[in-house]
Amino acid sequence: MSAAQEGASGLPAAPTQAFLISNLLACSMLWASGFLFIKISEGVNPFVLAAMRGLVGASALTLWFTALGKSLLPQRHEWLTWGILGTFNGWLPNILVAYALTQITTASAAMVQASGPLIVAVLSHFLYADERLTPQRLLGVLVGFMGMGILIGPAAFPDSGVSATGAFAMLAVALSYAVANLYVRSIKQADPARLALGQQFGSGLPATALALAIAGPGAFGSVPPNAAPLIALGVLSTALPILLFMRLIRRAGPTRASMVGYLMPVWTAILAVLFLGEQIGPREMIGGAVVLAGVALVSLSGRFRRVR
Repeated sequence: MSAAQEGASGLPAAPTQAFLISNLLACSMLWASGFLFIKISEGVNPFVLAAMRGLVGASALTLWFTALGKSLLPQRHEWLTWGILGTFNGWLPNILVAYALTQITTASAAMVQASGPLIVAVLSHFLYADERLTPQRLLGVLVGFMGMGILIGPAAFPDSGVSATGAFAMLAVALSYAVANLYVRSIKQADPARLALGQQFGSGLPATALALAIAGPGAFGSVPPNAAPLIALGVLSTALPILLFMRLIRRAGPTRASMVGYLMPVWTAILAVLFLGEQIGPREMIGGAVVLAGVALVSLSGRFRRVR
């Protein structure tokens, strides 16, 4: 990216609609495939799965950086950034997703995670002057949370067939991603590729330490039989989309970049029906539709503005 594209604040100029749409579609499809690969990797401990996802992702980005002749070593100011992104956009949500998918279906998990853009919209309202909630965005937030009530509400009742812990684990995932997205927005100058690389190192190494400490070395015995889906998870569903997403969030800002969240359930549901034999019930369809309607109101309101 040239210096001419950088604003006075160090943030890039606003992207074109073609850039926004193409990157949203690519990111959402690639990330949605992660739910499929996690489900296929049955028997892998959630901590081990998060460790392998981070390590494979970091290895893939390391090879890419090496091929380009770029430095892999973090600079002094990057240590904190890599640690924060590795936690809130890496090992913490990865562990929670792996656990949640042992409790609920992939389609339900993706629909609950679709609340992420709503969380971003609310927090951005208080943090950034150019991301204020308009009446339409406020309506979208309220509609979105109504949808969340439809999706998660039955979990509060016995014998509902809905796992409360699985649903709320995915809510925690959405909140964690929202914090990371807003943090990336606050960074004045950064190379999106280095943010992606640092996130994977900041995710894979702590996740591995946690897996060894909590699950034990023996838990990694499930890795070889599941090598193929774990490699696909680390490369196709982690390293590649995070490269695209870091560039997207730097160019478009957190609110519009988080539109990935409401496209993911569509791809996830399609993959779950095609490859996992899952069925989507009326409650999931109604709740998911309400959530997506709310997020669309939030994300598509107003004219496309330059990120400041």
